[in-house]
Amino acid sequence: METKSPIQVIAYLRVSTKAQGESGLGLEAQRQYIETAAAQQGWEVVAEYIDVNVSGCVHPLDRPEGSKAFAHKLPVVVAKLDRLSRDVEHIAGLMKRADFKVATMPNANTIQLHLFAMLAEQEREFISQRTKDALKSLAKRAEAGEAAAVEKVERRSEALAKGRTKVNQSKGGESTKAKAEAFAESIRDTVELCILRGTKTLAGVAECLNTKGVTTAKGGQWSPVQVSRVMQKLALTF
Repeated sequence: METKSPIQVIAYLRVSTKAQGESGLGLEAQRQYIETAAAQQGWEVVAEYIDVNVSGCVHPLDRPEGSKAFAHKLPVVVAKLDRLSRDVEHIAGLMKRADFKVATMPNANTIQLHLFAMLAEQEREFISQRTKDALKSLAKRAEAGEAAAVEKVERRSEALAKGRTKVNQSKGGESTKAKAEAFAESIRDTVELCILRGTKTLAGVAECLNTKGVTTAKGGQWSPVQVSRVMQKLALTF
């Protein structure tokens, strides 16, 4: 009986910040997603390319390593669709010009991937618009003299004022909350990997992160309470 040759593929990984690239956070999880899918699907990873400090808003073919990955003319495998791009137009365009696969959805066809990209973009737009509408509504109620709305606006203004420093003002008013959310997003793949490996408790995730050498935002060890806060920010559940 003739043995079927494995399908040769190119692994492509991306992290949005230089710190993620230097620490390996996110890269390890992406690599394991791809390796697991390759073993299950009979793919042979013949090369790997990594873009560091590159936004998902940049077209994959305009990225230093992304362009090299697709130049092989072999299927390019990413851990998750957002590692390739967060822009549905990018995804749609790539489907016409190149072949790519997603490790977390290895059997998805082009129509399904396109639909997933559209739904993800629609969700981001919905959340953004909902936040804007809520703030506009609050401002209008405050202008109309509604006491509760006035109090909320004042509290929000005070909180923003306290959170600003000379440094973050020059960077466009970056807040502590934004930093916390950015940190949580930077370890999303690692937390998801801990959960996928069968961890079903906050203590278990904390132990998993500590074992991997992943520290908290302040450089300390993880506790169940800290894990709970990060999972809430990332909307992750067991």
